Amino acid sequence: MDANPSRRRRDDDAGLGSSPWREALRTLRHDRTAMAGAIILLLLIGAAVAAPLLTPYHPEKPLDIVALKNLPPSLAHPFGTDQHSRDVWSRMIYGARVTLAVAFLSVLVAVTVGTAYGAIAGYVGGLTDALLMRVVDACLAIPRVLLLIAIATLWQAYSVTGMVLILGLTGWFGVSRLVRTLVVSAREDDFVAAARALGARDSRVLVHHILPRVIGPVLVAATFAVGNVIVVEAGLSYLGMGVKVPAPSWGSVFQEGMGVFTSSIWASSFASAALVVTVLAVNLVADGLRRALNARQLPAR
Repeated sequence: MDANPSRRRRDDDAGLGSSPWREALRTLRHDRTAMAGAIILLLLIGAAVAAPLLTPYHPEKPLDIVALKNLPPSLAHPFGTDQHSRDVWSRMIYGARVTLAVAFLSVLVAVTVGTAYGAIAGYVGGLTDALLMRVVDACLAIPRVLLLIAIATLWQAYSVTGMVLILGLTGWFGVSRLVRTLVVSAREDDFVAAARALGARDSRVLVHHILPRVIGPVLVAATFAVGNVIVVEAGLSYLGMGVKVPAPSWGSVFQEGMGVFTSSIWASSFASAALVVTVLAVNLVADGLRRALNARQLPAR
């Protein structure tokens, strides 16, 4: 038995026991800015999950429309109250649930659709690839914000689930182009030819040998996309086309606060600060992921 476990762990990391993903994770753990962003995100997610424990008031119900309207921050109401006498702290915490859920779930939809679409186009190639990519080019020619506004105008009574689908199904075009490029590059590699020579089916080659090489860049792109979706959702809510009031989201809290900005600036100020801090944290994590994954290219399994 080896009397030095730490040395054995070092030997394992240097040999068969090490893995590119483990090396990337170790690099990420030593990235202070990425870890700072990750801690902020974890705190926000934890607050959103524990919202009933952290908020003494209902986020949608007025407290006292006469006596408790537009109150400044205090011990009873740390973020003040809005023009409807609702507690802004409660609306911000519950709004984090909506904003973060919409961002992460819509990016999950976009990445799933974009990865499948781009992988099929890149692996099949030929006329199929050309036709599928021309569809993507046509979709990318339409500004996403205009497309979202048009959809939101036509489909006015959508729920949070509908918003997730709208944002997800309009955000996969760039992911599909990225995946298609990576798949086209990987399908000519020697390990793919070896797998085919051994009789592996196309579906197995694509899923088990090519797609693992795509995960790293797609993960980085997806992380950046989360920050972008948070901003887009806030913009739609500000225009009245996002989460419907009185349901809270950071965008709707900001929109309502701007309506009475001169008399109570705290609602919009706290909402805008939450948006800025969250997007900054997401981008810090995405930058750290990009550096970690570029430091050690991830081979196929």
